[in-house]
Amino acid sequence: MSDTAEQGEHQAERRDQEPTTEEERTQERRKRRIAANRNAERALARLGFQGTLRERLAFVQEAAEPYDLDEPSDMYGGGVVELLEKRVAELLGKEAAAFFPTGTMAQQVALRCWAGRTGNPTVALHPLAHPEVHERGAFSQVSGLRPVHVTSEPRQPTADEVRDFPEPFGTLMLELPLRDAGFVLPSWGELTAVVEAARERDAVVHFDGARLWESTTHFGRPLDEIADLADSVYVSFYKSLEALGGAALVGPKTLIDEAKTWRHRYGGMVFQQFPSALTALAGLDRELPRLPAYVAHARVVADALREGFAAAGVPWIRVHPEQPHTNEFQVWLPYDPDTVGEAAIRQAEETSTALFANPWITKGPGLAFTEVYVRAAGLEWTAEDVKAAVADFVVRLKEETAT
Repeated sequence: MSDTAEQGEHQAERRDQEPTTEEERTQERRKRRIAANRNAERALARLGFQGTLRERLAFVQEAAEPYDLDEPSDMYGGGVVELLEKRVAELLGKEAAAFFPTGTMAQQVALRCWAGRTGNPTVALHPLAHPEVHERGAFSQVSGLRPVHVTSEPRQPTADEVRDFPEPFGTLMLELPLRDAGFVLPSWGELTAVVEAARERDAVVHFDGARLWESTTHFGRPLDEIADLADSVYVSFYKSLEALGGAALVGPKTLIDEAKTWRHRYGGMVFQQFPSALTALAGLDRELPRLPAYVAHARVVADALREGFAAAGVPWIRVHPEQPHTNEFQVWLPYDPDTVGEAAIRQAEETSTALFANPWITKGPGLAFTEVYVRAAGLEWTAEDVKAAVADFVVRLKEETAT
């Protein structure tokens, strides 16, 4: 039997075994995608949270090695959690920090505190910001805050939009980078102008800095100088730094003291959090210094993807932003998400090379995008490696469109 015939037979067999309902198909594809990426010998990023329980426990043990394990463990925020809080406050140049189990809780608390201090529960933010897209209306449902949208464009707001917004707001929240718009950042001049416009309106400024760690290359400024523009900043420990979980809110000591009270009320006073704290400290030691290299290489990968798809004859491709602002960016292709997603999974399964590890999302008929992350594993890829992987991916994409 020829290779082509055998491949066609395998595809037909796979289709015969596919689940019947849409939900079953989605779950099955997700399992295949994760398994294929875990088993791939080459990938642009290795995401630790997809590891086994054994691997995650080993990760905690490794992260703990630099510390005196005979010291008492944390209880309700003491010990190693306090050490982490102190270090993050110093890194971001703020008076104090509070550790939170989730970023959702950290920002709920921060913006609730600012609403009480400004006397205005209205929060100006982007409609693509995390609280609006991924938190089930928590601002209004839990914290009694009223979100308003400064702009509906898939980009960061401008100073004029902030200055000319037709109603008062107590807090301006900026997500840096704005993930759902393509991990986009403003220029340093644009950011300082937006902050100044908010100040002119007597509003406080809060940064959703879940991925702020990745922004220093684009801004050309250190973390503390970036954070100095805001009254408060939230940062995540698992998104960029590979910790088990957790977040921190930094700002003036009076705000952080109040935030810790609300943290207790919101159920965030967890008895022991040393696994998350230890892995967050490890992330600050290991991953934070590497992020500029990841950002620089993401730009190499983005250029190679664009060139590779053009050489393979794909009629249209978009890398967004054209030059990535961080080590994460979007790729858009003129295919439906099931077709392009299946091609990506097959490539990882059949060649042990995972070029596109994340799900593909529809943006209308015949148009889909995915997110590309570049981490330590991606540094091993040359531009030619990326182009070769693209050529191989397009072969499978054409096979999927032909079936």
